[in-house]
Amino acid sequence: MTSQPSGVVPPPGPERQQAVRHAEVALRSIGQPNSVAGEFDFWDDKYEGRRLFSELLGTFFLVLVAVGGGMVSARFGGNAVPYGAKVVAPALMVAAIILFMGTVSGAHLNPAVSVAFAARGDFPWKRVPAYVVAQFLGAALATWLLWALIGKQGSAGLTLPGPGISTTTAMLWELVLTAGLVSVILGTASGAQQVGPLAAIGVGSYIALAGLWGSPVSGASMNPARSLGPALVKGDWTSWWAYLAGPVAGGAVAVGFAYVLRGRGGGRSGVSAAEGTLGADWHPGPQPRP
Repeated sequence: MTSQPSGVVPPPGPERQQAVRHAEVALRSIGQPNSVAGEFDFWDDKYEGRRLFSELLGTFFLVLVAVGGGMVSARFGGNAVPYGAKVVAPALMVAAIILFMGTVSGAHLNPAVSVAFAARGDFPWKRVPAYVVAQFLGAALATWLLWALIGKQGSAGLTLPGPGISTTTAMLWELVLTAGLVSVILGTASGAQQVGPLAAIGVGSYIALAGLWGSPVSGASMNPARSLGPALVKGDWTSWWAYLAGPVAGGAVAVGFAYVLRGRGGGRSGVSAAEGTLGADWHPGPQPRP
């Protein structure tokens, strides 16, 4: 009688690949909690370049639309780009970016969001500085491209308080608007509303609504990279601190709201949304076939 092996070897195919992956994680996680082992792929720096390029590219497209609307109107005069389109276009762009590359880097596109995710415990602090640099670089490149194509039109991309609005008022306005935005981001990321991958709808909708009524006061930037990227390129720092302090403080308020509503962060859904799933749920390149 032929003896049978005590273990069952999966047949070639996806099942075997999954079994091998689980074995690798098990070996790496000896002596560590499973929650830590599940994050090893994110901490693997071999994917960091992809994540940073994702943040740079996403912020580039966002600022290209957010800054471009006003500059195109100034270039061609009149109502070339209607007011509603100027504030809704960035919202639609954010939704599109979240859908097409959110799994790579989390699609933060905003230093205030990166800091809030880290403060919430959904994102490692060591990743924040590089993310912020990538976001500012993307904003600067978008500004340079617009200047090269149509010149320094209007305010040349600067975010400024509305007529008769003080810098302090603009800062407080940005704080309130950003607290709402980051609350939506953290809430949909947690899976609390069962939105899942379509969190883009909630985030994009909030940006559009906030812009439609809040833009005349402060520009409704809610994003230091969007505001300070053009300021950095132009060298004009008019009211700059309102667009740094307001969004960052608003993000901190939203983290407090999230704690009151849902307790501590660091849950699986929130971490996946903040970090993306590159290297964890999916890997770049062609997949082996049986």
